Amino acid sequence: MALEALLATLALAAPTAGAAATAPRCPPDAGNCRAAQGRIIAMERVDPDGDGDLHVVIAGGSVTLPGITVLDVSRRLRPKRDPRIGDWAAGAGPVYRGSFGQRQIEVVRVVFRPRRR
Repeated sequence: MALEALLATLALAAPTAGAAATAPRCPPDAGNCRAAQGRIIAMERVDPDGDGDLHVVIAGGSVTLPGITVLDVSRRLRPKRDPRIGDWAAGAGPVYRGSFGQRQIEVVRVVFRPRRR
């Protein structure tokens, strides 16, 4: 049952037609920079360390796991309205280890687009 739900979520992960054109990219000379885009499949709105950042898990990019990327959005870049599961997100920035040892993008540029309902 959980596997079916995950597969259904990943099926929604294809970016919208105009998404790729507006996705942030890394500068060509950046050494430790990655960019990723995809549908949001999970979020951590309240960070345990209390610094106000938002962690968004997207189906795409393969930075954290194959086909999965965590975007760490600082308080400064966090949107006024938090995105929702199923919305499209894209981010670019350096890759660092998170508090659980996972690789994640500490975004310096991020874009969110609501899912059409």
